Amino acid sequence: MFVVTGATGHVGGAIVEKLLAHGKKVKAIGRNRSKLSRLEKKGAEVAEGSMDDTVFLAKNFVGAEAVFVMVPPDMQSPDIHAHYDRFGQAIAKAVAESGVHYVVHLSSIGADMPKGNGPIAALHRQEQRLNAIAGVNVLHLRPGYFMENLFGSIPMIKGMGINGSAFKGDLKFPQIATKDIADHAAKRMQKKDFTGKSVQELLGPRDVSMQEATAVMGKAIGKPELPYVQFPYEDALKGMVGAGLSKSLAENFVEMSRAFNEGTVRIGERNAANSTSTPIEDFAKDFARAYQS
Repeated sequence: MFVVTGATGHVGGAIVEKLLAHGKKVKAIGRNRSKLSRLEKKGAEVAEGSMDDTVFLAKNFVGAEAVFVMVPPDMQSPDIHAHYDRFGQAIAKAVAESGVHYVVHLSSIGADMPKGNGPIAALHRQEQRLNAIAGVNVLHLRPGYFMENLFGSIPMIKGMGINGSAFKGDLKFPQIATKDIADHAAKRMQKKDFTGKSVQELLGPRDVSMQEATAVMGKAIGKPELPYVQFPYEDALKGMVGAGLSKSLAENFVEMSRAFNEGTVRIGERNAANSTSTPIEDFAKDFARAYQS
């Protein structure tokens, strides 16, 4: 049995489906029973519960061949780091108590830094928690910026006719489709080919700037002249809060953007092992469908 947390999200859900497609028994863990039912119909065993419930998690991790873990996001948390720490501590304790031997953890590029990188600092702390557990083989996946984050630009494009964020427009950085993260995670869970505590960056097929991503999305939705605007940090903060994010999360996203803009986030050299297959042009087809719907 393979266990997947965050099973109703972009990454976790795709991992469940990939494992099922390989004929594996899978337990899908999530907070929303109605969303889990889709995976149950496809053959997964499901468990509804909260990721900050150590007893619930440990019970469902026991006997697993491998477990995929991630801290669930919370767009409205008044203290995003407290949120990450509460859930992260519960996950790490459940891993330790369950006796599971293989864990794949969803982290992020930049998680080598303990501070100055916004919400990624919380993933640094979670890596350290998992690394402190004796007898468990842990693979930390450090993917680049999710292409799916661009879905959040749809209201801005429709309402203002622009795409924008605090990222420098011409700054190229790794952007990756979440299905590629899921594909790598599912393969490594099945192979169980990692020992000790290890890190694997996943960088997408090439580095992409927000200007380039905007141009590709614009072409896909019939707006080839769609401009990208870099917002001043204070304006970006106000915009995210106005869109419904908590001030804490918005402040952390601004800090993360600044870290990328100033080059303080360190990224390894691109190679065959960390480059994935889905280009931004292919993701743009999904973006266009979401935009039209």
